Amino acid sequence: MSKNRSGQTPAPSASPADAKVPDGNPAPSSRAELDAFLNQVKALGPAVSTSGQGRLMFALDATMSRQPTWDQACVLQADMFHEASAAGGLDVQLVYYRGLAECRASSWVAEPRRLGELMSRIDCRGGQTQIAKVLAHARHESDKAKTGAKIGALVFVGDAVEESLDALCAGAGELGLRSVPAFMFQEGYDPVCEQAFREIARLTHGAYCRFAPGAADELRELLRAVAAYAAGGMKALADLQARRSSGALKLLEQLR
Repeated sequence: MSKNRSGQTPAPSASPADAKVPDGNPAPSSRAELDAFLNQVKALGPAVSTSGQGRLMFALDATMSRQPTWDQACVLQADMFHEASAAGGLDVQLVYYRGLAECRASSWVAEPRRLGELMSRIDCRGGQTQIAKVLAHARHESDKAKTGAKIGALVFVGDAVEESLDALCAGAGELGLRSVPAFMFQEGYDPVCEQAFREIARLTHGAYCRFAPGAADELRELLRAVAAYAAGGMKALADLQARRSSGALKLLEQLR
């Protein structure tokens, strides 16, 4: 794929979004949902060979309403590299969509400073969701990956779905066939979004978790756990447990 001047490449195209999904009624989130997510991670095997550098695709919704979470992610992304360092390191590719049919991917980067610089140059813009393009791009990256450079996980953070669920399920099924688990993190309480995210996670043999709007600590814990998993599987998570604060340890106990 061709690159623009910022070193980013457009992600593959996919079917356009369907009609906008109506808002749902808020429902309280719970610690049980986080625990259930972490238990799902436990059931998965090692994401990558522990002899190589892990690869994690970090995808975010960058439409207008997502600016506060984008700003949080600019800071929290450094924690992913930190947690993965003990397991041999982590390569991360940033994928985002915004505006009118704009969906782009960065090169693979191995340090938080570089990823932070990329994210700081991007502002959120109004538009509909383009999750199908994210799934198509993950499939493309998986197909071109060399042996030993397998994508350990796709992480997606968003709060809405405005696309055909059938089309998203088809794209997720393709990732499932390629053994690329999708970890779908939903901010907020939209029930239609939850249904779609759960299905994508199920079809890719990944996991789903919802976190409260603006809950940076919850998101940080989830990103740390998945980064450790992508870098070194359960061994890395066990090492992480030995190094963390009491709050993080309480969550990671669910992975035993």
